Amino acid sequence: MTIGLQNAASLSRIQENWLAAKERRLLNWLCAQMPPWVTPDRLTALGMIGAVMIFLGYVGSNLHSSWLLLAIAGYVVQWFGDSMDGSIARFRRIERPSYGYFIDHSCDGFATLLILAGIGLSPFVTMDVAMVALAGYLLLSIHAYLSARVLGEFKLSYLAAGPTELRLMLIGLTVMMMVLGSGPGYFGVLSGFDLFVGTIALILILLFVIQTLVTGRRLARSDRGND
Repeated sequence: MTIGLQNAASLSRIQENWLAAKERRLLNWLCAQMPPWVTPDRLTALGMIGAVMIFLGYVGSNLHSSWLLLAIAGYVVQWFGDSMDGSIARFRRIERPSYGYFIDHSCDGFATLLILAGIGLSPFVTMDVAMVALAGYLLLSIHAYLSARVLGEFKLSYLAAGPTELRLMLIGLTVMMMVLGSGPGYFGVLSGFDLFVGTIALILILLFVIQTLVTGRRLARSDRGND
């Protein structure tokens, strides 16, 4: 995607998830507490460390379910790094809009791959289902990036849920993995965890299709108006 410095700086961020206001107050408070050596790039790197922790936690759960505690801790670390890097740049007025946009969302894509690959390599969810979920997430991400280019709007939430709510859902799923274990379920080849992740995947894909149609119609009306 090509987006110039001016366009990246002037993007309208649309964030309507349930926790947005409370999360913003918490992030602003955290930004004010951070020492000077805590920089946006270091926070981005910390977020990636969190994603690696999540991956290792899920893969390690093949040995023992206690490894899932590492995955849960990884979600917290990943949230902190991913949420704070842009926040502290804006708080300190040291934004690098094009660089930050490119690096942040490149890392988001790789972190999502690590998380869902880890889930697929765990004994709880099949890799096929995890990869469909990855495809759904990346499709919706592509829609957000395309909308940023053609509309100047960067949508960060859908159905009143954003990345933070999704992390909380995955933490809840991970806790249930620890509680219920990976034994045979009631759904044949697919476990209850497969059905949960698969349902989320279908919702993401459906959202992509709906949002594509809505945005396409909006752009068509706008282009006709410019004729």
